[in-house]
Amino acid sequence: MKAIAVNGSPRKDWNTATLLQHALHGAASQGAETKLVHLYDYDYKGCVSCFSCELKNGDSYGKCATRDDLRPILAEATEGAAIIVGAPIYFGSITGMTKSFLERLLFPYLVYDQNHSSRFKGKLPTGFIYAMGANESRAESTGYPQSFRLMEGVLGRTFGSSEYLVVSDTYQFDDYSQYETSGFDVEGKKKRRQEVFPQDCKLAFEMGARLVGQSGSH
Repeated sequence: MKAIAVNGSPRKDWNTATLLQHALHGAASQGAETKLVHLYDYDYKGCVSCFSCELKNGDSYGKCATRDDLRPILAEATEGAAIIVGAPIYFGSITGMTKSFLERLLFPYLVYDQNHSSRFKGKLPTGFIYAMGANESRAESTGYPQSFRLMEGVLGRTFGSSEYLVVSDTYQFDDYSQYETSGFDVEGKKKRRQEVFPQDCKLAFEMGARLVGQSGSH
């Protein structure tokens, strides 16, 4: 079975993508095939509220009816051993491309009953990796953890299990002198990149291995 990592960052070789690569290495260590999807390579939109996925006896009941670049990715992701989504934080939230992906991924499985249960059959372990330039105290004071826990709950309720990893105070540029960055402790960020980010990558690796181990499908 295949573990799918979904990169919601426009950058293909920086913090988020690097963490996802390590997560996939962890998944591979448990025998899974792996695939990294860069969302910014695809042309798609978020949910358009057509409700075709909710229409009883409809042709698209339980699946997204929109036909665009995202359609085959959604099918492949939900048939795999695990899904790991990664996104940077922009203005306090995940990128728009990631949000649109999640709308399309999750809404077809939502059941409008008293418990908002899921019509997804089986268990698909899911993970989310958040990368942000803000440090831990700034993230805490602005309420980021609440949104992280909310997404963990939605993914867990939909697919059976979920966990997340937060990587903060990330290194954003190769050369900070080329940008207006007086609000950052540049030397502190550089030191963290050298000393802490490798530990974050190790945690991502462990997440990938753990998720595939939970799936029992490898």
